[in-house]
Amino acid sequence: MTDSILLHQYEISPFSEKVRVVFGIMGLEWYAVDQPVIMPKPDLVCLTGGYRKIPVLQIGADIYCDTQIIVDELNRRFAARALPDAGGLGTALGFWSDRVLFQAVVAVIFGSIGAHVDDAFKKDREAMTGRPFDTDQMKQAVPVMTEQVRAHFGLLDGHLADGRAFLGGDRAGLADAHAYYNIWFMRATHPAAATSLVDGFSHLPLWEQRVKALGHGTRHDMPAAEAIRIAKQATSTTQEHLDPHEPNGLTPGTNVQVMADDYGRDPIRGTLVASSATAIAIRRTDPQVGEVVVHVPRAGFWVVPA
Repeated sequence: MTDSILLHQYEISPFSEKVRVVFGIMGLEWYAVDQPVIMPKPDLVCLTGGYRKIPVLQIGADIYCDTQIIVDELNRRFAARALPDAGGLGTALGFWSDRVLFQAVVAVIFGSIGAHVDDAFKKDREAMTGRPFDTDQMKQAVPVMTEQVRAHFGLLDGHLADGRAFLGGDRAGLADAHAYYNIWFMRATHPAAATSLVDGFSHLPLWEQRVKALGHGTRHDMPAAEAIRIAKQATSTTQEHLDPHEPNGLTPGTNVQVMADDYGRDPIRGTLVASSATAIAIRRTDPQVGEVVVHVPRAGFWVVPA
């Protein structure tokens, strides 16, 4: 089980859906470890060292935070099944889907259904973002944000107009997972808006159905206690690596802390194991899980000496 793919997730998580689609494209077998939608998340933060965002990938005692590095690691470990647009521009496209498009989608959804959103969820998101989760303000922005979402969906529809099956051509890839999860999230939470914004296009609905038909790979369920047991019994496979071009002089053994640069900035503290231009790995110890190595991407994360 130490080589098994464990995804700490919850069902309605849009970013978990992105990874689930990647599992489907790559045809992978994996285990779903369900975590709470809101804090506290004791069975997650004992693994990550504080990082609370979902999803998190676990393989043995190696913990991968953020979909960017999750997808990179899956492509590295399963190179024969790697996505055709893995890395490079395929990864960079995630900054469009995860920030520009996703934030517009969130405004449309919660500005429309805000009266039905639980107060505990709102308070949790306020704590995570550091700003008010003001659904009344979002409601005022719905007309403008609806135009923005439609504009981005229009870009996708235009790209599909030449008859291609997927955004990259005949094969599904990372770009499809990036774009699809935003539509999936809207259909799951505000279906009327999804119908209005997607179904009027000529090519987008058919592409959506093709991506949906790819499925989620072979899924099993696993309790969080078992995932913790696996981490405690395993040993990280990450090798120490010195990056000679590290711009700020960080070397293996340096005590550092890393945190997301947008929201959910809970710091992870540990000892640097390996770094590169695109990723960093730090070793930390927890009484519940023992020694683990936590991996985060460099793009979208801050790394500073502890």
